[in-house]
Order: sequence, then C-alpha cells, then structure tokens
Amino acid sequence: MKLMVYSHDAFGLGNIRRMLEICQYLLKAIPDLSILLVSGSPMLQSFRLPPGLDYIKLPCLNRGKSGELSAKYLRLDVNTTVKLRSDLILTAALSYKPDILMVDKKPYGIKGELKETLSTLKIDLPQTKLVLLLRDILDLPATTRAEWKKESYYSAIYHLFHQVLVVGTPEVFNLREEYAFPSRVAEKVRFCGYLRKEAGHQSRHALRRELNLQPSQKLVLVTPGGGEDGYPMLSTYLQGQHLTNPEIRSLLFCGPEMPAHEQRQLFQRAAQFPQVTIREFTDDMMSYINAADLVVCMGGYNTITEVLSQGKRAIAIPRISPGHEQLIRTERMAALNLLRHIHPNDLTSDFLSQAVMDELQPRSPSGAPTLDFQGLPRIGEALVKLVLLTALAPISPLFPEPYIAPAYLAKLAS
Repeated sequence: MKLMVYSHDAFGLGNIRRMLEICQYLLKAIPDLSILLVSGSPMLQSFRLPPGLDYIKLPCLNRGKSGELSAKYLRLDVNTTVKLRSDLILTAALSYKPDILMVDKKPYGIKGELKETLSTLKIDLPQTKLVLLLRDILDLPATTRAEWKKESYYSAIYHLFHQVLVVGTPEVFNLREEYAFPSRVAEKVRFCGYLRKEAGHQSRHALRRELNLQPSQKLVLVTPGGGEDGYPMLSTYLQGQHLTNPEIRSLLFCGPEMPAHEQRQLFQRAAQFPQVTIREFTDDMMSYINAADLVVCMGGYNTITEVLSQGKRAIAIPRISPGHEQLIRTERMAALNLLRHIHPNDLTSDFLSQAVMDELQPRSPSGAPTLDFQGLPRIGEALVKLVLLTALAPISPLFPEPYIAPAYLAKLAS
C-alpha cells in the first residue's frame, strides 16, 4: 500500500506535526505501507522520521501575521514559487502512483497548487483514492463558508474526494453544520475523534530529576508551539509575580520559528530568575507535558490535544489573527470545563500570574467531559477500508468500535 501525504505548511509547525503523527501511527498499524510526504515545512528535517516514510521538500511559503503569502527563502515571487511547488507535486504523484493521496486542510492546496495533480490523477490514475483531512476547526463559520464558496471547495469534495476525515468531534464543533456542508458533501464526512500522540521518550521522574525539581515543587510548562508569534505570551509570563515563589518552577520553550532577537530578549530576562529554565525547542514535547503540573500555551490543535490527552491542566491564550480558529477552540473547550481560556486582549502579567497560582491549587474532580481521542485508529480503519473495500466487504461488520488496535489493522490489511 502506497500513501502520499500533502501537508499544508505555510505557518507554524502544527500541520506538519499532525501529519507526521498520523504517518507514524499508520506505519505501525498497516504492514508493508510506504508513505511519501510532500511538504514545505522548514523544520521537517528536525523530526524523527520512521522507516517506511520519506519526503520531498517543497520550497517554503510563509503566511505572516497579515495572512499574505510570500516565498520564505527563495528570492522569487509567490506565484513562481507556487508553480514550482505544483510541478514537483504533480511529478511525484505520477511517478509514485499512490493508492491514496491524503490532503491536509485545503482541498486544492495552497493557492490551488494541487489542482493539476488532482485532475491528472482522476484521469490517469483513477484507482487512487483521494482523502481530505480536516482538523476540528478551520476558522469562523462565516469566514470559512465564504472562502469555501469562493475557492469551490464544496464542489471539489463532491467531484474529486472519496472521503473527508475530521480529527475532532461534533460535541466540540460540528463542522458539517457550522460550515453549512451541502448534504452530498456532508455524507462523505467522518468524525474520527481527536489525535492521541504517543507517549514521550523520557519518564516524568527522569525529567523532573534533570530539572532538579524537589518533590513539593510544581512545574509550569510554557510553550507557544512553533513560536513565530509566541513572544507576547512568553514575555508576559516572565513578568509574573509567581516567578519568585520557590515552590513553582517554570520551563519555557521559545519555539524554533521565533525570531532570534526575540529569543535573546527572553533568555536574558529568564536569566534573572533561578526558578526559570528556558530553551529553544524540543522534539519530545510529550515528555515535558507529562512532567508538568500545568501547561500555559496557545490554542493550536496539536498543543491542546497533547495537553488534554495527558489529563493536564491548561491555561490557553489563543492566537486571534490572521484567523480565529484557536479562539473558537479554546472558548468551546473552556465552556466544557476542559481548560482555562484567556483572551489575548485581556492578557496582563498580573492576570496570568494569578491564573497560574489558581490552577496549581488542589481541586476536586469537576466531572468535566472527556474528549474522544480515538482519531488515529479510526483514520487507519478508514484508509484500510477505502483501499480494500471490495476484499473487506464480506467481513466489514467485524470492525470493532470505537477502537481499532494496530494489530487488528495489520491482520485486515494482510
């Protein structure tokens, strides 16, 4: 089985991390699977890549805070860069001949760079199944509906894609209704649940010992994800009164995409506090989340699900531009009592410091609902069914719900 994955990657690390997470699970679950990933992420080479996965690096695009696209490194205009990316994707697809092409977020890719590939596959490789993967929330309903109508995304799904897999639940955000999917498009949508990432490589005990934490001390992990727009949150945190509390230790990650001059300022400020450790980046965030007692973060899909899947308390300060996806997610999840939400317009050092101290206090179980974290096995099940539909049809009722163990997927695929 050959899977080709297109990663939407114009801002931050969220999309590429999510797609790599899915790829790693699928490679363990499905025997003899090969995955070719095409992405313009500038950090792709920094991640551990498992056997069975290789990638084609596309020229980087950058979507700044204004939302405007530009070439990140090449001295080319954006249209020339997109054309180059489009040609590379098409050549890869025709040579690789995937059984499935899984597209992240945008049905036609960034600035329509997948259009030629999709239309060519439909004619020249009609056996290739096309799957669109959507995170739980894209943007404000009105904004998303307008964009999808303008870009003909509803039509693309109806005419080209075999299935739409949503890594979320309708209890948090019913994407079909919020974005007014036409009935024939909505029929292709399957809510898979949120993604539960694998446990980290280091134990909670080992990391707390590495950080010289005493048993009574609480650890606050502060992470802005990729970090390109994370400076205000970290800067505000480093002005909090709680930093002088000897029972509270803080570990800050800047993120690899934070500008160097902003990192230097944060490192200089953090050096004033013996209870604060600051680092640039880790590819083992799950281990640090496990070691923490509280996580202060932005509202990105990956970070929020990583924190909540480990049952950690969280204070989320979402990004509110250029899109409102993070704001919607944190507001909806705060309403379900899953985390604490602070609007960035309300963010002050005193407010954040008090929130940190409040969240570190003991509390009784709140009875808050738990999220469905079976996204990975359900994606694996959906892809196996799609490729082996005819062969599996007689035994399709045997698929257990809601969890498909990797060993069971392997048995079906073999």
